[in-house]
This record gives sequence, C-alpha cells and structure tokens, in this order.
Amino acid sequence: MADTTPSDMKGTAFGVFNLLSGLAMLLASVIAGSLWQYWGASTTFYAGAVIAGVALLLLRQRHI
Repeated sequence: MADTTPSDMKGTAFGVFNLLSGLAMLLASVIAGSLWQYWGASTTFYAGAVIAGVALLLLRQRHI
C-alpha cells in the first residue's frame, strides 16, 4: 500500500486501511461471540475452520 499511494495521501491510505480492518475485526468478534453464546464453543471453532477452509480454496483458485 505504501508503494502504490501518492506520497501526500499515505497517511489517509493507512488510516482508511486500519479503519476498515478494525471494523472487520469488530464484526468478526461479534459473530464469534454470538456463536459462542448461543451454540457453544465448539461451534465457534468449527465455523472458524470452515471459514479458513473456504478462504484457502478461494486463494488457491486465484493463483491457478
């Protein structure tokens, strides 16, 4: 990101990136907390494993 943004916009680019990363982490934490509270700890970890597996498949498709 630092290499692709203009020098006068680097602070803004990093700020937007960190804002979006923080919002994604908040959403993920809320979803994980809800799964844990309503369906238990094992469901939360199984959901994490499924999401990681889907991400792996999507990354492999992109590089083939």
